[in-house]
Amino acid sequence: MTETVESAQPVPPPFNATRPLVGVEEEYLVVDPLTREVSPRAAEVIAQAARELGERTSTEITRFQVEAKTPPYAGISGLEEQVRHMRAAMAAAAGEHGLAVVASGTPVLGDVVPPLITDHPRYGVGIATYRSLHDEQTICAGHVHVHLPDREAAVLVSNHLRPWLPVLIAMMANSPMWAGRDTGYASWRTLCWGKWPVAGPPPYFSSLAEFDELVGRLTEAGVLVDPGTIFWDIRPSSRLPTLEIRVTDVPATAEEAGLLAAVVRALVVTALGRVTASDPGPRLSAELLRAAYWQAARDGLEGHGISPVTGELLATGDLLDALVRYSRPALEETGDLEMVTERLAWLRAVGTGAARQRAALAVRGRHADVVDYLVRQTTSGGVG
Repeated sequence: MTETVESAQPVPPPFNATRPLVGVEEEYLVVDPLTREVSPRAAEVIAQAARELGERTSTEITRFQVEAKTPPYAGISGLEEQVRHMRAAMAAAAGEHGLAVVASGTPVLGDVVPPLITDHPRYGVGIATYRSLHDEQTICAGHVHVHLPDREAAVLVSNHLRPWLPVLIAMMANSPMWAGRDTGYASWRTLCWGKWPVAGPPPYFSSLAEFDELVGRLTEAGVLVDPGTIFWDIRPSSRLPTLEIRVTDVPATAEEAGLLAAVVRALVVTALGRVTASDPGPRLSAELLRAAYWQAARDGLEGHGISPVTGELLATGDLLDALVRYSRPALEETGDLEMVTERLAWLRAVGTGAARQRAALAVRGRHADVVDYLVRQTTSGGVG
C-alpha cells in the first residue's frame, strides 16, 4: 500500500519507445516455518535484508508483510535475475531469524483479523480515515513500473490498458486461501482490495489535467490521505514519467514475475503507439469492467471470463490469446515474444499460482502443506 519507491531512479534516462525501462515491486508474507502461520516480525526481516538490498526493501502496512523492488531494466532477463536475487535475499534474511517468506496474495494460515499494523505516523492517519478496511489488508500484490515520456502519456496509456486488467488478474491469480480456508476464488486479494474508495480499475481520463483535478477533489474531500493512497490498479507516478500497473497478486515465482513484466510492458508499448496515433481508447462500461474483474478473480485461468468491451462470456484462454495478438508486434520489438509464448503455454499446462496452491492442499488436505509448497516455490520457481 506504500507510494511507489521510484526514488531509486530520481532522474529518468532518455525514453526508449521500443524497450522502455521496466521495474518490479513485490510484497511477501512472513511466516513461521513451524506453525506455518504468518508472523508479525516483518521489521526484523527488513532490517536483515537491508544489509544486502538497502533501500530496495521496506516494511508494509501490516507487520506480516515485507516489500522488495528491483531497479529499472531494459531487458526482461536482467529484471528477472534481479527478482530472483531479491527473493533469495529476503528468504535468507528471514531464515536468519528462524522465519520464511512466501509469495502469496493472501495468508494461508494465521490470525490476521484485525492485523497488527506497522508503527508509522502515515499508517495512523490511514487507520483514522479508513478504519476497519484495514482488517483484510494482509494481502500481497505484484507491481510493474514502466517508463513513459511524460505523465500526460501515462494517463492516456492507462485508458488503453483498462480492457486487459481482468486478463492480468486471471493470469497471475495466486490468492485462493484465507486464514485456513479455501475462499473459492482464485484471487481473493482482488476482492479484498476492491472495497477501498479509490481502488480497482481507474476511471477513463481524457487528459492529465482531468486526472489531477479528480485527485485534487478526492484529497479535499478527505478520501485520500496522500498521493500514495490512490490505489487504482493503474496509476501514474506523482513525481516521475512512469506508469504503475498494480492489478495482480504477487506472482508465485520469479519466472511468472518476468512473464508479467514482459506482458505489461508490451501492452504499454502498444497503447503508447495508439495514443501517439490519436486513438483515445475504448470507453468501457463500468458495470461490465467490474463484472469482468469479479469473474477473473473467481475463476483465474481455469474458467471463463467476461470481455469488458463486448460483455461476452469467453474461455479465459481465448481472452489471453486476444491479449497476445493485440501486443504481439510490441513483444516482437522487445524480443520477448518467444519467452512469453513458452511461459504462457507452461502456465496453461500447470495452472496458475492459485491452482497450484489448491493442488498442494489436495494431496493431504493440510493447509500447512500449501505453506511449505509456497516457501519452496517463492525462491526455486521453475518453468518446464
